[in-house]
Amino acid sequence: MDADGNLQFEVNGDQVEATDDGATLLEVLRDRLGLISVKDGCSPQGQCGCCTVLVDGEPRVSCVTPARRVAGRSVQTLEGLAPDVSAAWAETFCAAGASQCGFCTPGIVMRLEGLRQRDKDLGDRDAVNRALAAHLCRCTGWQTIVEAAGAFALDASADAGRDLEAAGRRATIEGHAAQIVGPDIVLGHGGFADDTAPPGTPVALLGAEDRWVVAPTMTEARKAVGKIQGRRSTVDATAPVPLPDGDWALTLQTGWVDAAYLEVDAAWCAPDAEPSNPLANGGAFGAKVDSAVYRDAPSVAQDAGTAVRLRWSREDVVRRGPKRPPVAIGVRADGTGVVRVASTPGIAEAITATSPGLLVEEVDIVGPPTSAALRGAGWAEAAVVGAALDVADDGTTQVTSPDGAWASVRIDGSGAHVSVRCGAVLDAVTLRSYCIGAVHMALGWVTSEGLTVDADGDVLSLTIRSLGIVRPGDMIPVEVTIDETDDSEPVSGSDAVFAAAAAAIWVAQGLAPVWPTGRTLTLDALAPPRSLDSPVV
Repeated sequence: MDADGNLQFEVNGDQVEATDDGATLLEVLRDRLGLISVKDGCSPQGQCGCCTVLVDGEPRVSCVTPARRVAGRSVQTLEGLAPDVSAAWAETFCAAGASQCGFCTPGIVMRLEGLRQRDKDLGDRDAVNRALAAHLCRCTGWQTIVEAAGAFALDASADAGRDLEAAGRRATIEGHAAQIVGPDIVLGHGGFADDTAPPGTPVALLGAEDRWVVAPTMTEARKAVGKIQGRRSTVDATAPVPLPDGDWALTLQTGWVDAAYLEVDAAWCAPDAEPSNPLANGGAFGAKVDSAVYRDAPSVAQDAGTAVRLRWSREDVVRRGPKRPPVAIGVRADGTGVVRVASTPGIAEAITATSPGLLVEEVDIVGPPTSAALRGAGWAEAAVVGAALDVADDGTTQVTSPDGAWASVRIDGSGAHVSVRCGAVLDAVTLRSYCIGAVHMALGWVTSEGLTVDADGDVLSLTIRSLGIVRPGDMIPVEVTIDETDDSEPVSGSDAVFAAAAAAIWVAQGLAPVWPTGRTLTLDALAPPRSLDSPVV
């Protein structure tokens, strides 16, 4: 710190100076130095790893690191890697399908780069999984990231002849939102809403009574709204919809589930202009199709008389973002039955379109908002129960999605074996990556993902770790077989895989009637498929 009280430290080899005003290292790097590879995902809870940088060669999450703590030290971001090193990481991740939206990838790359700089073996899967435990990724399912680390260690990142435009088309189909595939996405250049704001744009955060508070910097905005981050409930999640009465062969109840996207809702807007797109390079699994931030941005900018960056905190996302509608399903052996579901526009149509034998009863329950736009909402729950009814002797489940994609999944002691048919492949690397990610999401959906909601409908699980996203060490291996003979119009295959994988995991765990089951899927202790003559427990 100099005589004027300013902080001095090194960033990517250059000496920099920053005002000691209580800002985090993340704010200094992103907002004041323009290093946008450093992403703000948990905003700010220190739990997602998206803002990871190297401080004196050691990985640090910059969102909870006060800038004053790095005075006199050396900080390295992705922008500071040697060009050949960053290019190698980008090409290797792209070739492995280890980056989809690309939001979390720069932080993961920096974590792995820290291992490399300390001469650790990037081919050691256990060591890589341990390092990745500090990170969250909603898209990839971890396996392709571990594979990319191993490929980097072997200098095996060749991607010759791959059509990245076709890969982007496949990614757009799978994610139901415009998406680009390429090495630049790995480096964090996905065009995320908050990254594209002009330097020095004031910040708006939600304060009391849902009013936007505008301030010149993130530090000042957070002080003005006075929120305390990092709270988490110790109360277990529950299934809020009661089962319908009936003599059922199979039942399933689910609770509130967050989409758990990592880039919080954000948009910037100038007066009399169109806001930036909160979807950017990915669709947040349907949860941002009607983002309130996008709707609010024009009026906030108009009132402020200047361009403004609007951002939800992670707590805002959990409280206000749409959830999967909770369901309670009872089915008979012939596939007919009743689905009770939290009242949600479009949800009944989604269910009956694929499961006409189910009577849908919408019920009003107190809780966070729900949406039928989330991945497979409604139809996937119904398809899971149907697939479990028709499970093969070896535990294989099959699902056909509303789009006409077909997938089968079998779980055994070696992992998940996925087969998928979804029209013209376009790019096998991208399709495989999305299918692995769908198994990862299904695994969390069945075993660990759920929000605690109190009697007044308020969400109590307010940290991103409390959402229950499956960590690297708990992810099962996935083998994907793609039907490349189908040259029909391409449709989303990973949605069908998501439902089929959830059914297979459910079968493997013995068809517990309430999700999440609260149990890790242990491959060497799988339950045998349950006969429909066996009692539901």
